[in-house]
Amino acid sequence: MGTPALALALLLACARAAVVAAQDTERIEGSAGDVLEDDPVGRLKVYVYELPTKYNKKMVAKDSRCLSHMFAAEIFMHRFLLSSAIRTLNPEEADWFYTPVYTTCDLTPWGHPLPFKSPRIMRSAIQFISKRWPYWNRTEGADHFFVVPHDFGACFHYQEEKAIERGVLPLLRRATLVQTFGQKDHVCLKEGSITIPPYAPPQKMKTHLVPPETPRSIFVYFRGLFYDTANDPEGGYYARGARASVWENFKNNPLFDISTDHPPTYYEDMQRAIFCLCPLGWAPWSPRLVEAVVFGCIPVIIADDIVLPFADAIPWEEIGVFVAEDDVPKLDTILTSIPMEVILRKQRLLANPSMKQAMLFPQPAQPGDAFHQILNGLARKLPHGQDVFLKPGQKALNWTEGPRGDLKPW
Repeated sequence: MGTPALALALLLACARAAVVAAQDTERIEGSAGDVLEDDPVGRLKVYVYELPTKYNKKMVAKDSRCLSHMFAAEIFMHRFLLSSAIRTLNPEEADWFYTPVYTTCDLTPWGHPLPFKSPRIMRSAIQFISKRWPYWNRTEGADHFFVVPHDFGACFHYQEEKAIERGVLPLLRRATLVQTFGQKDHVCLKEGSITIPPYAPPQKMKTHLVPPETPRSIFVYFRGLFYDTANDPEGGYYARGARASVWENFKNNPLFDISTDHPPTYYEDMQRAIFCLCPLGWAPWSPRLVEAVVFGCIPVIIADDIVLPFADAIPWEEIGVFVAEDDVPKLDTILTSIPMEVILRKQRLLANPSMKQAMLFPQPAQPGDAFHQILNGLARKLPHGQDVFLKPGQKALNWTEGPRGDLKPW
């Protein structure tokens, strides 16, 4: 049987199995145990600093678009903690300290977050808490966590070369970072960071759900940029050429439903697809990863050395397909060669409600959601070792380190 015929057979088989795949789920276990269904309450306490509203609420009041872009996890994590059973009003009993500063809520007219003020905002917030409470100074942030969901986390730049040149903001080098960026052996991924999914609007996604028996009649689906001509006019640097390779090799392949158009049926289309491409962009991850899992579309992850969200809980190797960037020209052969029983098992795992819930930041929070997976990650770092606490007069961080512009008051 030739490749197109085999692919068509897979399409028909998966369409017939759609009901089974949606209803018959398999139990999910990660390397850290059953943390998808775990409850972190009682295992840690978090103290939430009260900051002037210029660091958070005023930013959202100024531009409500901050509530819906892919970096909005920093806002919803703050709101979640304020009403969570994890929160303590007594800092003396806290295991972790959280500083609610929204470093991505500075948007262009087109809605793209700008990171240029972020180092100054973060530095100013840390100066504020270090002067008003004793807890930062006794550890210089080693028992503090910060949500930094920029493209390259606490490197605070959207261009990789600049991000690498900057490195992680010096004042955050002892803190735990909760960030969407995850790439192995990268200067912007601090050891011990908790990698989270980008924000995707849960309520909006829920309104686009199709009946579970809907046939998956699309073999491969992708909507998005293939070339970022505005920032990469020569076309070789964006996505390290992987997206360009997808387009050049498969734009005329009938098995591939790919386009730069973003139709109003985008969410519905993903629920009709067997495979959803999740290639890197400027950073290794994208919201497509969340959308694919939520909509039961097998994610085809094209991003070498990616560190995936909640990898100690979610068995990514079992639910996804990993394709090396250099192997993109062979995508059709790779995907049509996957045995039918492997596809169906991936679909059964993706149908598990715990899997979908772990990728979302719903309001109000729900058991096992992304908020709880973050708390599970923090709980697994306890108890803090004695090396966390500095001796009287001891200093570990250099407050004058970093680009000169970062040192300006905010």
